[in-house]
Amino acid sequence: MHTTEPLRRFFEVARGAGVRVSPAESIDAVRALEVVGYADREVLRDTLGLVLAKTPEEKAALAECFDLYFRRDDLAVADTDASAEPGEQPTEGAGGDGVGGGALGQMLLTGDAAALAAAMEEAGEAAGLQNIRFFTQKNLYARRVLDRMGLRAVESEIAALNEAQEAEALARAGRLERALAGLRGQVRDFVERNLLLFARGETEEFREELLRSARLSNLERRDYDRMRVLVRAIAKKLAARYARPRRRRLRGQLDARRTVRRNMGWGGIPFVTVWKQRRIEKPRVMVLCDVSGSVAAMAQFLLMFLFALNEALADLRAFAFAGSLIEVSDILESEPIEAAIAKILGIIGFGSSNYGNSLADFEDGWMAQVDRRTTVLILGDARGNRTDPRVDILQRISMQAKRVIWLNPEYRAAWGTGDSDMFRYAPFCHMLRPCSTLRDLERVVTDLLEMSR
Repeated sequence: MHTTEPLRRFFEVARGAGVRVSPAESIDAVRALEVVGYADREVLRDTLGLVLAKTPEEKAALAECFDLYFRRDDLAVADTDASAEPGEQPTEGAGGDGVGGGALGQMLLTGDAAALAAAMEEAGEAAGLQNIRFFTQKNLYARRVLDRMGLRAVESEIAALNEAQEAEALARAGRLERALAGLRGQVRDFVERNLLLFARGETEEFREELLRSARLSNLERRDYDRMRVLVRAIAKKLAARYARPRRRRLRGQLDARRTVRRNMGWGGIPFVTVWKQRRIEKPRVMVLCDVSGSVAAMAQFLLMFLFALNEALADLRAFAFAGSLIEVSDILESEPIEAAIAKILGIIGFGSSNYGNSLADFEDGWMAQVDRRTTVLILGDARGNRTDPRVDILQRISMQAKRVIWLNPEYRAAWGTGDSDMFRYAPFCHMLRPCSTLRDLERVVTDLLEMSR
């Protein structure tokens, strides 16, 4: 194995733990280790930390990865009998197709921990242990490592010794069985350490992919913390994506006509340039969230998502409704987002929804602030418990606003069934989307930001 291969795999492990390691930084790390060497473990760890870690969090993650990746426990081989001499050889004819063959029996009988550790490392490499990804693969890879070390040869030797029915052979078989039992435990630990190292990144990605695609109403409480982190990460990515083009575009293009006019005093020579300016307004958004029992889980993630996009949204005002409607912008701005959402749900959440009353409250209190720059985003299932839906108010909002976007967490097939008024509201919506997952939310917000460019 090439001398840089263990380092390459360590970089892979570090990336899986959340440490950003670029190709250039990998090269710098290899060059640094060529200078300091590998003899001193502490110097090795400090050097990698200095070259690769950019934040205290990354430094801690890198140290944890280092300790796990470069950990080399002394193998606790089962106690061998005093009659086992260092030069004792395995039984003749004990063959096997694993790496090492009868040599494993020799190492077990002599208790050569260093040789066993080296053989385990070599067998792990040959078995492709770096490809382990799931806990259910642990026993499979443990068996592969043992086979590569020469397990079959040892098992054949033990069987042959037991068949001999001689005292010395039986004693030897007993020593091998005890030593082999200890080795099995050490191999399982070795495989588990590699699982923790190599599966971490892909396991997290797999888990996040499931959460992105899961219906928000089906999430368990234990998933909420992870979802909040995921929402903030996605929002930050979107904010960065749509902030950078805006800053580039504001630098403009050369306005040739105005430049020539400005420089008439110099014979038209463009000493003073004039640049075209295109004013790109950030979208102004008014969000109306149904926080009744059927939609509350969805509403809290939408509010969290939008308020994390403060870099890309110029003016965001939030309203929550069930039987009536209130503005909650001040609560969301003055308190941490998780505490604010809990407070909002405590004030008005989980009741029976009345869309007609809520739309009337919005028209009476805030309709005058809706203009041609405003996007009105409504999240709800449009089920008003057979009350008057006041479609006329939504029509007036649609005529006055730049656009009306309605996100419905129900399947499209359920729209218009029972007490759903969705198809009565639909003609006055510029965009109408089923939206029940974090992936759906991401698409809608991306479209909203794209339309504002």
